[in-house]
Amino acid sequence: MSTNNRSAVMSCEFFPPRTEAGVEKLLLAQQSLNDVIQPEYYSVTFGAGGTSRDRTLEIVKLLSANNINVAPHISCIGSSKQQISELLAEYRSLGITRLVTLRGDIPASGDTTKELSHANELVTFIRETTGDHFTIEVAAYPEYHPESPTPQSDFEYFKNKVTAGANGAITQYFYNIDAYKRFIDNCQRENITIPVTPGIMPITNFASLTRFSDACGAEIPRWIRKQLEAYADDADSLQAFGLDVVASLCNQLLEYGAPGLHFYTLNQAASTNAIWNRLAR
Repeated sequence: MSTNNRSAVMSCEFFPPRTEAGVEKLLLAQQSLNDVIQPEYYSVTFGAGGTSRDRTLEIVKLLSANNINVAPHISCIGSSKQQISELLAEYRSLGITRLVTLRGDIPASGDTTKELSHANELVTFIRETTGDHFTIEVAAYPEYHPESPTPQSDFEYFKNKVTAGANGAITQYFYNIDAYKRFIDNCQRENITIPVTPGIMPITNFASLTRFSDACGAEIPRWIRKQLEAYADDADSLQAFGLDVVASLCNQLLEYGAPGLHFYTLNQAASTNAIWNRLAR
């Protein structure tokens, strides 16, 4: 696969580390990813209720200082309009032109500012505050957000974000390509034309994958789950199987016409680079 002949946009996601050692590990991963994939941009996540806001900003500053194209996550739960305005101004001063705009996870305390309660409201606020300065990516859920009461209501929430001014969307990760195809069919029926980029989660550890998946509502198909269980005590076989599954999924998505791939790297390069090297050329 070539990003030139398919016009596919590749991007990678980091989370802000808690330690200096973690920061060094992230920078090494970024260099390795850049050497192999040359992603269009790197997104940097934002903790529940804005709990990692300062760390996110520090990583964004660090990467930007190295002329790396960064797309910070920004959420409205736990942040006032004033705080968001100040953050937007900071990002503009750093030359940031892309944001990943989310409602954010409600913190364990349940505390929210209630000024902006939904992602579409945040998108509207960013547009009102900064016009078209930012390319705005929003979240999409082919297998439905775990808090959504119905599939239809879930898609309505997505439509509201598009109407508010989103330029593109990144999906929650999935392993069932039919879920993505169904989501795209729904978009086409509603004349939604923004690019919807699949989020890709490498499979390297069964315990962490099931924990992530249970929390975010991403289904692990039974045939994958059973094989991963069988490899529970064989890390090499588990990773080889995971690579086969995810590389095949990526190739199918690109063949189907996905606009690109967004890799959830977990601040590691090896598994994402291995998937990249298995993409059809």
